[in-house]
Amino acid sequence: MTTPSDAGGLRVTADKDSGVAVLTLDRPARLNAIDLTTAAELAAAWREFRFDDSVRAVVVTGAGTRAFCTGLDRDADVPQPNSPYMIDDPLIAIGPKANDLWKPVVAAVNGMACGGAFYLIGEAEFVVADESATFFDPHTTYGMVSAYESIYLAQRMPPGEVARMALMGNAERISARRAYEVGLVSEVTAPGEAVEAAVRSAAVIASYPVEAVQGTVRACWAAKEAARAHAFAQAPHLIALGNLPSERQAGLFTARRSAFRTR
Repeated sequence: MTTPSDAGGLRVTADKDSGVAVLTLDRPARLNAIDLTTAAELAAAWREFRFDDSVRAVVVTGAGTRAFCTGLDRDADVPQPNSPYMIDDPLIAIGPKANDLWKPVVAAVNGMACGGAFYLIGEAEFVVADESATFFDPHTTYGMVSAYESIYLAQRMPPGEVARMALMGNAERISARRAYEVGLVSEVTAPGEAVEAAVRSAAVIASYPVEAVQGTVRACWAAKEAARAHAFAQAPHLIALGNLPSERQAGLFTARRSAFRTR
């Protein structure tokens, strides 16, 4: 593997022979939470892949064993317009589809995947997870609306499972096995083997004719786009109406309990 890019919170490696790039969130000390710099790097990386014909498939993962991604870094300073009609979401453009990349993307999940992680998982073609992976959405626990996250999940899981994950917040996590049962995950591996399995699948896909692969990716997403676009249009207003003020969110975050149930 070569390393064409290694800056900030993101690490990119690419194997020119297989045509597979591995994009790694590299902030393990912060549980791979995404700050504003990393968000910008993600958007830039996806857009660079659009012009690199040597990259025919991408695996996205997180560094370390504790987390794939835990969403937006709580310490990120995100200024907001003083209007319910203009909500700036710093994670809205961190995924491949948001950056008009129609090369196949496989997510390899290790450890926790929660909150804003679903912006990446939701725009991957499919998800490989190792047995240590857990999935949850803490928004409601901290007085925030789970809008974009729930919309992404609703395109992969039964509605009742999405509602349960979003509403149970920090109190419950879905195991890799349960995520496989409900369709969020397509393959469960032994601990530490998710990236290898994802790269293996990506290499097979990358070996096929590019036009057929990208056309198939686009066709699969065409079935989802109308519903997703309509739902996304409602999200900013729901967030503006339902989110607690930031200082109250911070208080709930500080007072959070560590106990949770995994199912």
